Amino acid sequence: MFAKRRVAILISGRGSNMASLIEAAKAPDYPAEIALVVSNIPGAPGLERAAAEGVATAVVDYKAYPEREAFERALNRALTAHGAEILCLAGFMRILTPWFINRWIGRMLNIHPSLLPLFKGLHTHRRALEEGVRIHGCTVHYVTPELDSGPIIAQAAVPVLPSDTENALSARVLRQEHVIYPLALKLVASGKVPLQQGRVEMEADWDERAALVSPQSACAE
Repeated sequence: MFAKRRVAILISGRGSNMASLIEAAKAPDYPAEIALVVSNIPGAPGLERAAAEGVATAVVDYKAYPEREAFERALNRALTAHGAEILCLAGFMRILTPWFINRWIGRMLNIHPSLLPLFKGLHTHRRALEEGVRIHGCTVHYVTPELDSGPIIAQAAVPVLPSDTENALSARVLRQEHVIYPLALKLVASGKVPLQQGRVEMEADWDERAALVSPQSACAE
């Protein structure tokens, strides 16, 4: 029996992606276990959701600390106290400093709602619609000190439809986030996507059926 890697998840809200990771980790052959869920906001709905699944939870309230580094030191203590080996950001609405990131470099993942390097930062779906892109999506990447710029582990693409609103596009992307985040964590916990000179090394075959063309109707004519 292999030893599962201990994972902590950081949240600030409802924990939608957190729930997908917890569900995936229930599989006996999944190489990671969710050991802890931490929120920087007391009363975040995701905490109750995690506790209902039997996952340990903690709150490190950023407002209780006079400066960002004091908050991060307290957060780091909570993570190490639970033996966390890998850290997943799942709707964690705090920008972390290089002090913290460098302690978890190569072991901290984030999911971003765009096909990076496009649309870094906030309001990604609105910006995708404003720019008129035909394909949008989401990315799981290693966290580095530069915002939304770490080496990419996994991506999923969805079509942008003529009728799309920001909410409709967001919902379509979110469904794919719930697919690729568990996949990316599985790859990391299995040691299959190591960092080599700042890039993710991965062996993968190309399947043409995985290609997404949008709009499909125009291609069929």
